[in-house]
Amino acid sequence: MAVSPPVCDFGAPWHDFTLPDPDGKAVSLADIEGSKGTLVMFICNHCPYVQAVLDRIVRDAKEMQAAGIGVVAISANDVVEYPGDGPKQMKAEAEKHGFSFPYLYDKSQDTARAYGAECTPDFFGYNADGRLQYRGRLDSSTRQAGPADAKRELRDAMMMIAKTGKGPVNQVPSMGCSIKWKSA
Repeated sequence: MAVSPPVCDFGAPWHDFTLPDPDGKAVSLADIEGSKGTLVMFICNHCPYVQAVLDRIVRDAKEMQAAGIGVVAISANDVVEYPGDGPKQMKAEAEKHGFSFPYLYDKSQDTARAYGAECTPDFFGYNADGRLQYRGRLDSSTRQAGPADAKRELRDAMMMIAKTGKGPVNQVPSMGCSIKWKSA
């Protein structure tokens, strides 16, 4: 079932975190924070929405990082129910696609809950002051990659944030698989 998160809550603060990468190395928000802005994205390995655009995410992340924007990906899915989203598989996925950013595991799901993440992919674009300016989609892709020349909405918004500190007023929410929450 496809899930779409709410519209951007402009100015909402980011949430500090320290999470392990697949090798167990702790990475904090301060470690990845960019001087011009920061992108926190929630993804996972098995989601067809993520798989359809993963190479585009990697491409755009490299451009954002070159512009002074910090980038991090977090997987928060329940790996008991979805073992393909576990740290060993996350490491293989990051290597396969050449991630230039950390891919962290939110085992407790506390970080995903703090951010209000609802789906994969779910993008949170912050300005240099740690204030939310973008909660939209990567581009027009769905379960299949959109056209090769699709407007690069996330990249364009983050570049705008890097230059002006503000995101676009009009944003189209992301769409994807729901976060796989642990049962109580």
